[in-house]
Amino acid sequence: MASSRLQRVEESATMKAANTANKMREQGIDIISFTLGEPDFDTPKHICDAAADAMYSGETHYAPGAGIPGLKNSIAEKLCKENKLDAKASEILVTPGAKQAIFEIMMSVLDDNDEAVLFDPAWVSYDPAIKFAGANTTWVPTDPEKGFKPVDMEEYITDRTKIIVVNSPGNPTGAVYDKQTLRNIADIAIDNDILVLSDEIYEKIIYDQEHLSIGSFEGMQDRTITVNGFSKAYAMTGWRLGYVHARPDIIKGMLKIQSHSVSSATSFVQHGGIAALEGPQEPVKEMVDRFRSRRDLLIDGLNGLGIKCQKPGGAFYAFADVSEYGDGSTIAEKLLMDAHVAVTPGSAFGESGSNFIRISYATSLERIQEGLERIKAALA
Repeated sequence: MASSRLQRVEESATMKAANTANKMREQGIDIISFTLGEPDFDTPKHICDAAADAMYSGETHYAPGAGIPGLKNSIAEKLCKENKLDAKASEILVTPGAKQAIFEIMMSVLDDNDEAVLFDPAWVSYDPAIKFAGANTTWVPTDPEKGFKPVDMEEYITDRTKIIVVNSPGNPTGAVYDKQTLRNIADIAIDNDILVLSDEIYEKIIYDQEHLSIGSFEGMQDRTITVNGFSKAYAMTGWRLGYVHARPDIIKGMLKIQSHSVSSATSFVQHGGIAALEGPQEPVKEMVDRFRSRRDLLIDGLNGLGIKCQKPGGAFYAFADVSEYGDGSTIAEKLLMDAHVAVTPGSAFGESGSNFIRISYATSLERIQEGLERIKAALA
């Protein structure tokens, strides 16, 4: 009885891998899970305190659909200062997580048979959101040897191309796009009158590079839809709090969808968001420093095992080439069954990922070291 729309969409591969690992844990098996993109740190205390104070002071009722004014003002100020965007509070929509924001964007701007560009490999939920909107995904190849930057992008643009999705730092590769790469994307968008969805959820988890927002580039202010949130940088995954900056007509369309579906982000959670943006940022730096140590341990360990893996510039994922041992799906299954190590097959992120696995290093150094030892034994 499933709708044809639902039949176009596959189950989330990352959630499927995590659920399989959890079922094995319930059987008493010690699983080292490198599947979900979820920081293992606790949310900083000052954020929790702000949300709790709001809750106990009565902020438990319906919130304005677009977000409470205090948070929208804080987001606009943050975008102006940090991202060099000309952002106004009226151009902000607060959402229950960045994933909901992306879904609403696709449903707002895409019509049946429109085309949306993804850089292969890409996060697992972009393509389903495009399909839910009745549109089609155009996969543009990237070059692993050049930091997974898009290749010959102009060849894939048609008169039906409506939106280009940019994710930097990116999931699953950890790629960070430099100024020239973003400028090339911006020029294509301008020349062909195309929107750009810039997913910047990992902007603060970046190593030795500078994060650039494509919406700050000349000519991109009105055609960029910037998505961000609190899950990754502030270890607030369960809080479900994200936001969008876009021109007013796009925000109006998204708000129509939000008001008829999830209504709004949770009221007291939004006060935690204010504390995250306006409070001390030292906890973010501390988390990024720990992610860096984990990254270095994992990447050095993988390359030492003959698994080719570039050092990611951001986020907390390693996209590892396992072709010396087999295809990604086969190796992911082998590691789970033989080594009790859960990873995500690279094919979940696009056709070009068939020889890769994604490893999330959002776990302790001790578990990463043990995971490497188990992988070595399984592949020996």
